[in-house]
Amino acid sequence: MSSDFYTSFIVPYTSIIIKICRAYTNTQEDFEDYYQEVCLQIWKSNDKFRQESEWSTWIYQISLNVCLTLLKKRKNNVQHFVSDYLPDELTEDSYAFADESLNQLYDAIRQLSEVDRAVILLYLDEKSHKEIAEIIGTNANNIGVRVKRIKQRLKKLLDGKVN
Repeated sequence: MSSDFYTSFIVPYTSIIIKICRAYTNTQEDFEDYYQEVCLQIWKSNDKFRQESEWSTWIYQISLNVCLTLLKKRKNNVQHFVSDYLPDELTEDSYAFADESLNQLYDAIRQLSEVDRAVILLYLDEKSHKEIAEIIGTNANNIGVRVKRIKQRLKKLLDGKVN
């Protein structure tokens, strides 16, 4: 991956990648592995981007697909990561897991189904119902109801009423 590609097409969207990877990992090590794999897949699939949506939507789709695939592989005990390179912005110890209140939120989010995690992350990033539906591959009509239910579940989880 060229540094120009990384600087131009990945760095501006690092926050998206971090949020999604964070929601699907429990440790700093896993987070770093997922982050690297997402960046690699963005680079590999760059020529498949048809500009039918925003680049940020493409980043969300790739990030979600990679995280869900890696999560599934981990459940099946198959692990494959190809890069030892980690960008400077992610090399600080416990970068993604340093804020305790944020840790509590992500702990609650990780208790949601895989699809609900994606929906709430996109909602928190202020994506429209249409954009959320496009990214996760569903109908926009049910996103509003789904978001409301997810928020209620998160509130219960954060209040300690649900295990």
